[in-house]
Amino acid sequence: MARLYNFSAGPSMLPEEVLKTAAAEMLEFGESGQSVMEMSHRSKEYQAIFDETEANLREVMNIPDNYEVLFLQGGASTQFAMIPLNLMTKNGKADYIITGQWANKAYKEAARYGAAREVASSKDKTFSYIPKTTAADFDKDADYVHICMNNTIYGTKYNTLPDTGDVPLVADISSCILSEPIDVSKFGMLYAGAQKNVAPAGVTIVIIRKDLIGKAMDITPTMLKYDTHSENGSMFNTPPCYTIYVAGLTLKWIKKMGGLEAMKELNEKKAKILYDFLDNSKMFKGTVVPEDRSLMNVPFITGNDELDAKFVAESKKAGFVNLKGHRSVGGMRASIYNAMPIEGVEALVAFMKKFEEENA
Repeated sequence: MARLYNFSAGPSMLPEEVLKTAAAEMLEFGESGQSVMEMSHRSKEYQAIFDETEANLREVMNIPDNYEVLFLQGGASTQFAMIPLNLMTKNGKADYIITGQWANKAYKEAARYGAAREVASSKDKTFSYIPKTTAADFDKDADYVHICMNNTIYGTKYNTLPDTGDVPLVADISSCILSEPIDVSKFGMLYAGAQKNVAPAGVTIVIIRKDLIGKAMDITPTMLKYDTHSENGSMFNTPPCYTIYVAGLTLKWIKKMGGLEAMKELNEKKAKILYDFLDNSKMFKGTVVPEDRSLMNVPFITGNDELDAKFVAESKKAGFVNLKGHRSVGGMRASIYNAMPIEGVEALVAFMKKFEEENA
């Protein structure tokens, strides 16, 4: 069997070691006589898997004790509604920085429930940079400030967090979770869909400061209240059991690799290989200002739609899949999450050099 180099933005590659362990344990987990897929979420066997996954996430991300870890469903898109319903409840106001489609969707959803305000946006240059802000730009009476920390479609990332003063900072970290260390204490809440760096699609990780829980609007459905899930250990209803199990395997792999410092070092090496080539190529160009480049998502173009399409088609034949850019922007995008080996990036760059020579 020949595995391809999969540059999908999500669902994305998982570490081969994780896939092999999951395959070996598919029919029977441990000595339980059953697959994790078949286990009752109320069983002691599954509770042990769940508890170990949460403990490892807390350890790997160094999550303080005053934060709850929740394993929810509905993806980051459901959080776009849960956040204002639960947090925009003191003054009915929230500030949003718009750095791409997902940040904009979060902002529009929040506007349904209160006074959501667009503080800054990089739409003027096709979201190719992170807008600079100062503390004075934010409303000190806002209930929270929301950012999308890494922008999957456009390939930008916050390298310096906005200064929001005493206003809680809420961040969508779906496409950068577990890629490098993050100081959780600087945030009121973090959330992420699992399908980029953690596990198959299905579970949404929420890390929320305990003092922000329990203040939902009266109209909030029971399932959309954070306290519903915190009070029931993320088991108010049946959780996405198998996805949580795979997340646990990924966390064990990260620990084995050396933790988030080691992941950051590897991811910086991979990104540098690709960005260095783009900066020196006569055909391919990156689309993001250098200081705001993502380590995870690297969009690039040739400037010619026909040539872009030819590159995507030929790269697929050569074993590099899912390089086509998002439908809203076109071009190409290489998503080089944790599981992408450095050899995959090196092979892609070699193919790009060859393509450039043959199509000069």
